[in-house]
Amino acid sequence: MQAATMDPAEEPPSMLWGLDPIFAAFARLYVRDILEMVESTQVPGIYFYNLHPIYKVDVLGTVVYKRERDDFFCYGVDDGTGVINCLCWKNDLLKEQRDSTKSGDKHNDGAQGGFNPAVELEKLRQAHQSRCHLEIGELLRVRGPVKTSRQQREIMASTYYKVNDPVMAVQIAWMLEVPDLYRQFYDKPFQLQPIATGDLGISSLSKATGIIRDFFKQKSVIKFRPYDVQDLLQPLISSQPQTASAHQEPVAGPSVCQQLRQLLKEALQVLQDEGTVYRKVKSQDEVYHVTAHDKDLLIAVKDIIREDSKREKYAEKGCHTLHILSAVRQRYSLNVSKAALELVLGSLECNSEIVSTSDNHYTVF
Repeated sequence: MQAATMDPAEEPPSMLWGLDPIFAAFARLYVRDILEMVESTQVPGIYFYNLHPIYKVDVLGTVVYKRERDDFFCYGVDDGTGVINCLCWKNDLLKEQRDSTKSGDKHNDGAQGGFNPAVELEKLRQAHQSRCHLEIGELLRVRGPVKTSRQQREIMASTYYKVNDPVMAVQIAWMLEVPDLYRQFYDKPFQLQPIATGDLGISSLSKATGIIRDFFKQKSVIKFRPYDVQDLLQPLISSQPQTASAHQEPVAGPSVCQQLRQLLKEALQVLQDEGTVYRKVKSQDEVYHVTAHDKDLLIAVKDIIREDSKREKYAEKGCHTLHILSAVRQRYSLNVSKAALELVLGSLECNSEIVSTSDNHYTVF
């Protein structure tokens, strides 16, 4: 595969790459996109996806081929979109594994019934080997920088381990999270906005969503219809210039009323995407509920966690966010988004009504 390079005229200046938060993260990209990323002309080893500068990735996939050398494992990882070569270096524990097997069981003779450092170290080596030595068909999680070697794209693993996933819970969670990351971050091109002072640097859409949020806080709004907040955005439309330049006739375009409705529609969509509002029932009568002020939703979520935490399946760790979301959609409203649920869970935890036992797991006191 011949490595493609970015057109220097399109590539963002390297001194500005740090402004993109994806640059500092392990990007959870599909293998297909990792293989197709274009390489920077300014700095070799930096690649671009939708103008996002990327040099390290996070991949979960099945091992489809393997090679072992004295210093590293070479795994071919398939995530369903493509196969990429992953170079996984052995650490000292794995390198010493062969020496320890030659010594036989001589460490077991001492410290009967007590703590034997040599025996415990051997157990650690064996546990480490079981997580790092994979066979074809097993699931591998690998993170590290992307490199191009002999015109082939590969991952130089900084962290890798075998994933035990007998009921495919990890894979399902991954398949739900990665498309969401694409929608919210990766598929939105990295754009540098010119520095502006005052309100000039704030878009009309950002102002509109801010105005509506302030209205919710000041009036403690529980539910509303679009026409209840439409007039609040009127100043934003009235202040927009209606001519192409100072010496030209007014430009034909959408009316003020049409612009207002479009701005309101976009603002409400932003608020829905971030979970601030949701529609309990989708009908011609557009009624939106304010998530933070909807006591019925908060009670429903708390009741679900209380009831399901008593079940043996969730007694130890509590209920996973995805389980709670599924239950809320079945028992309360099909239209509750994951973002809205996360706001509710955060509010309940802040009020000490529920507690998180681990990442994405909640239970009641």
